[in-house]
Amino acid sequence: MSDKNYNLAFVFPGQGSQSVAMLNDLSEAYPIIKQTFERASDVLGKNLWNLASEGPADQLNQTQNTQPVMLTSGFAIWQLWRENSSIKPAWMAGHSLGEYTALVCSNAMKFEDAVKLVADRGQYMQEAVLETGGAMAAILGLDDPKVIEICNASGHGQVVSAVNFNSPGQVVIAGDSDAVERALIAAKEAGAKRAVKLPVSVPSHCSLMKPAAEKLEQRLHEIEIESPDVTLIHNVDVASHNAPDVIRNALAEQLYKPVRWVDTIKFMHEQGVNQFVECGPGKVLMGLNKRIAKNADHFSIFNSETLENVLEHING
Repeated sequence: MSDKNYNLAFVFPGQGSQSVAMLNDLSEAYPIIKQTFERASDVLGKNLWNLASEGPADQLNQTQNTQPVMLTSGFAIWQLWRENSSIKPAWMAGHSLGEYTALVCSNAMKFEDAVKLVADRGQYMQEAVLETGGAMAAILGLDDPKVIEICNASGHGQVVSAVNFNSPGQVVIAGDSDAVERALIAAKEAGAKRAVKLPVSVPSHCSLMKPAAEKLEQRLHEIEIESPDVTLIHNVDVASHNAPDVIRNALAEQLYKPVRWVDTIKFMHEQGVNQFVECGPGKVLMGLNKRIAKNADHFSIFNSETLENVLEHING
């Protein structure tokens, strides 16, 4: 792949885009999908393809399973793209967990290392709230400062904070379950169009994840990280980094700091990116990105039809 397109960005989704049978269509037409899952399964000693293709959903949705499945899905589709196109994006980013997929696809991290790493990341996150629990919720229809104000007023000595700035008018909050409940009530009273808890097992990207981040930081020093071969924008600071230790720090901080997705897409768009391709099951990011960069072209690859559509538009 040598034809780098400086107006093209590939982005990778995180937890929440998974569903049972999510890549079955692609796997029937393209062997690389199952082959990639076999590589990941060998690393973890469990059949990730069966989990992704057959479920059950409750096991697929356990964070220590979801994370390697989602990383493998995104990387499998990226390899499928490489088999079918010589065009390479000049930009990459990933939403939360998707940042690890972006690092693998940009050759900054080896796939097998990343599979084990994100499985451990999921376990660290689960362990961090094993006794106290936690919750996440989506708030739609309020601006960012109002959501932040509501979180500040709803803590009452507990943790609740705005953690995912996903698109204009869509913010995810996380923290202690009781504090999240108080914030949801306050958001509805403030006129939110929707304020609903999310079906997740850990409160990602808030301060409750600091114990997990400490373990993750140590774990990150056990694997090799190189400079990405594209410009990769990180969630934490909306910046690109080449030094391995700076990348490690950004990944550790990401666990307990907000995902600045709106700023990430805006930044790439301002640099001239006018085509965004979501590389992973579903089209969650495509929906968000359309609301952020309204005059750009947005695509998602998750089945044979969408692959052909993107190949037609990007390859010309």
